[in-house]
Amino acid sequence: MDAMRGKFILLTLMVFLLDHLTKYLVSVRMELRDSIELVPGYLRLSYVRNSGVAFGFFQDLDAAWKPYLLGGLAIVAVVVIVIYSWRMPSDRFFLQGALALTMGGILGNFTDRIMHGSVIDFIELHVKDSFHWPTFNIADSAITIGIAMLLIDTLRNPGQDVGHENVDSVQE
Repeated sequence: MDAMRGKFILLTLMVFLLDHLTKYLVSVRMELRDSIELVPGYLRLSYVRNSGVAFGFFQDLDAAWKPYLLGGLAIVAVVVIVIYSWRMPSDRFFLQGALALTMGGILGNFTDRIMHGSVIDFIELHVKDSFHWPTFNIADSAITIGIAMLLIDTLRNPGQDVGHENVDSVQE
């Protein structure tokens, strides 16, 4: 393993640890469903448990297979990310950083599901009483930022995936 790949693994580990540290602090310092207003009218800490996926999708679905499906999807996503990351050059910093953030977030929420049967969410953004974003956590933020970075990388580097020649070199 080269030094660059080690840095991306370290980023994944840092996201994972920060996610679990913040979830632990919320769970020991707050009661479930408690809220603390940090920036009045805009930001609060709200301790909730989410048995669904991002933004509470599938939260109300009460099926015995749901935890297995969500866990299986997380495992598949991690395997795909690892394979893709190893097949891509380690000097594509933006891409590798995006993959590391995404994987750290997926692993953070996956271990929550395994350990608790749900994910601890606690960051609540809102604008007074007119807008409310679903409560989320550090892992969700890392996944969202990582996926946004992947989209940017795809737009900035079209045709540079494994198995594809660079579009510019084909035209020469």
